[in-house]
Formats: sequence, structure tokens, C-alpha cells
Amino acid sequence: MRRLPHVTWLRAFDAAARHSSFTAAADELHLTPAAVSQQIRLLEKQLGAELFKRLPKGVALTDVGQAYAQPLRKSFHEMQQATDGLFRVQRKATLRVRSSISFAALILAPRLNAFRTLYPEIEIELFTSVWSDRMTDAGIDLDIRYGDGGWPERNILPLEVDDAVVLCHPDHASSLGEDLSIEGLAAANVVQVVGSETDWGRLSDTHGLDLPVPVHWMKADSSLIALQIIAAGHGSAIISRSFADQYLKSGALISPVPYEIPMLQKFFLVQYDDAKHSPEIEIFKEWFTTQTF
Repeated sequence: MRRLPHVTWLRAFDAAARHSSFTAAADELHLTPAAVSQQIRLLEKQLGAELFKRLPKGVALTDVGQAYAQPLRKSFHEMQQATDGLFRVQRKATLRVRSSISFAALILAPRLNAFRTLYPEIEIELFTSVWSDRMTDAGIDLDIRYGDGGWPERNILPLEVDDAVVLCHPDHASSLGEDLSIEGLAAANVVQVVGSETDWGRLSDTHGLDLPVPVHWMKADSSLIALQIIAAGHGSAIISRSFADQYLKSGALISPVPYEIPMLQKFFLVQYDDAKHSPEIEIFKEWFTTQTF
């Protein structure tokens, strides 16, 4: 039987594999990047195989490195679970949730205090991305993802979000005067959310409005940024009423015309396949799917 490599080398390899970076691994392990690099070179020498491709920026696992990283990560995780279960008196569970930035900021974040009040023993770590696609970080437990639901993960739950409406600041509505209509709004400085370029056309078709395709005044890569732009007093946008809830309740924005359309795609709560079916995951899923947005 081959002698196992030194555990510090394996720790350095696991951290570098997760971060695709010797520098980030060094930060996690409180070492220098040079020390991490040296430990991985010693590991590669003992194994007789190259585990990383050294790139101009960062590193990438080789095929054999990828194959080695997965069972190693599982082993470290199981050792951590055994240690926590046997020797930690009071364990605070950590749940890592990723979400698109608009959903996280406008819908999830305002509700997290209520969740922690109910479940103070579960600590939430919330991560965001502008475009929430497939998960690549095995450390993520749950993902709130926008799309058609056609992903390979086994546990996917749909989330109900309100239809999209036309929104603007009260001052912008006042500036249109007699032109305050869907036609006037479409012709007066539209803020376009990237990825939702068909919304004005869908609104026109749904309600038989025969609107021309509006020329956007400005583009934003998320609903959150679009809301901030129009809340400054100028322009209009088509955004889910769920996202705009706080703005509408405070009067920062209004929906001056009675037209709405379903979101082009839906939001889903997706469980990472490698995540253990831990109580905290099931608790969060049950709580979150009972929320109304």
C-alpha cells in the first residue's frame, strides 16, 4: 500500500483546488503563496503526477488533479463532520446560499432576519452573482437561480415571483404631462435590463398595444441596478413587482399604467447535488418555499 502524503500537502492541494488559486489558498491557510506552491510541488513529486496546470493567471486542475480533488474533499468533509459531531459541544450549522444579485438584495436579504429569529442555530452565508447559472463551487448548498429549470440537479423547486410591471419615479411621470401613457413611457428614456430585451414587445403583444420597439436610454445588467437608476428620478423600466415592492411601498417608484406581463423565465431553489441532506438545508427549503414574494 502506498504511503499517504503529508496532511499539510493535502490541505494545500484541497484549498488550491477549490479556489483555483495558490494565493487564495494561502489566504485561507494563513500561509504565503510560495509555501502553498512548495507543498503542492512536494505532493506532485510524491504522487509522480502533475495536479495543476500553471496558467498566466491562476491555476487549473489537470484531469488527474480533478479526479483526486473530489474524493479528497469528501474525506476532509467527513472528517470535519465526525469531529463536529463527536467533540463540539454546541455546533452552529452554516448554510451557504448563492443567488442572483437582484433576488438576493431585494427579496431574500430583507427576510433573513425573520429566518434567523426562528432558527438562531443556523448561520447563513449569502453569496451573489449577476448571472446566476450552474454552480461550480462545491461549498454552496443552495442556489436561487433564474432560468427555465432545465438543469441536471435533482432537487429543483420553483419559486413564485409577481409579474413584471412598468415602473418610474413620480417626477418622471409628472414630466410627461398629458403624454403619461404606456406609449409616452415607452418613448421617454427606457432603462433596459440586459437579458429582458423582449419585455416591451411582449407587453405590447399581450395587451394589443401596437407599441414600437423602444430605443433604450440606458442599460443595466440587473433589475437591482435598473431600479436604482429610475429611482433617481428619470426613465422607466419593466421589472417584477416583487423586486420593486420596497420602492412601491415607500413611494420612491410608481406603476402608472395597468399593464403587466409574466417574467420571461422563473426563479428556482436548486440544491447542489453533492450537498448532504442536512437538517439545516431541509429547514431552509421548507421555510423559503412558504414565503410569498
